[in-house]
Amino acid sequence: MLIAKKGDTVKMHYTGSLDDGTVFDSSRDRDPLEFTAGAGMVVPGFDNMILGMGVGQMAKKAIPCTEAYGEHRDDLQLEVNRSDIPADLELAIGAQLQMQAPDGKTARVEIVGFTDKIVRVDANHPLSGKDLTFEVELVAIVAPS
Repeated sequence: MLIAKKGDTVKMHYTGSLDDGTVFDSSRDRDPLEFTAGAGMVVPGFDNMILGMGVGQMAKKAIPCTEAYGEHRDDLQLEVNRSDIPADLELAIGAQLQMQAPDGKTARVEIVGFTDKIVRVDANHPLSGKDLTFEVELVAIVAPS
């Protein structure tokens, strides 16, 4: 039996849920997720849980937020001048926008409040600060390292 190790390209089915059982994502209704184990392509806790698994094996693991999307950071809640946002953009709490960071990278932000002059956005990942549970199945090792 093939065992997943760092550097292998693997295909996984997964279901991710929150502590209250709410499913936030699943690959069960689509193609399995393909990624290189240990390459940082998925959150660390998910990456680590598949190492040592055999093809066809299933596992379930609770992953603390520190091994997922990190703690929720107050410093990632920002105020932007309304004039810096396109005038034709209709603002709504919960709407998602893309902003360019000083380093040139694009970041997804969520509008959390606004006035005529200021728009408050949150650049935290929506799952930051949350512990996650993943149920996974190793479907294949497509390219052993």
